[in-house]
Amino acid sequence: MDDDRLNMSVRKFLKVVGVTSQREIEAAVRKAASEGKLTRPVRARAVIEIESLGLVHTVEEEIETE
Repeated sequence: MDDDRLNMSVRKFLKVVGVTSQREIEAAVRKAASEGKLTRPVRARAVIEIESLGLVHTVEEEIETE
């Protein structure tokens, strides 16, 4: 296995996840705020799953909206 190639491929995947997720989260927060439905704190959960490897990785965090 080529560790450098693996590292770059994983980084590419995480960059796509990060960029697209940030856009979706920001849009959802703005929409909820404009509709008067924004509740705080905003709790987020991200789950990365690779079924073929038996991996389920969950990250939970609060997102500041003030």
